[in-house]
Amino acid sequence: MSDSIQDRVLKIIANTRRIPLDSVRPDSTFEELGIDSLDRLNILFDLESEFDIEIDDEEAKKVQNIPEMIAGITHLVEAKAKASPES
Repeated sequence: MSDSIQDRVLKIIANTRRIPLDSVRPDSTFEELGIDSLDRLNILFDLESEFDIEIDDEEAKKVQNIPEMIAGITHLVEAKAKASPES
């Protein structure tokens, strides 16, 4: 499951920055990808939309690289799955 989350996060980052997907690696840093604070904001909005989650602004500010972003999104998606009963 986390592979698909990782792939989706990487794809959103590539689309938001308009860079080739193969240049976005799971271990990339924001600096390597030229991601500034505005890009991060846009990526967060896109991630919230993609995964139907809410990302806390204060927590988002602590994220320093792609692995932390993937871990955070995975955590939020899993927490949401546990909170909503299976239909």
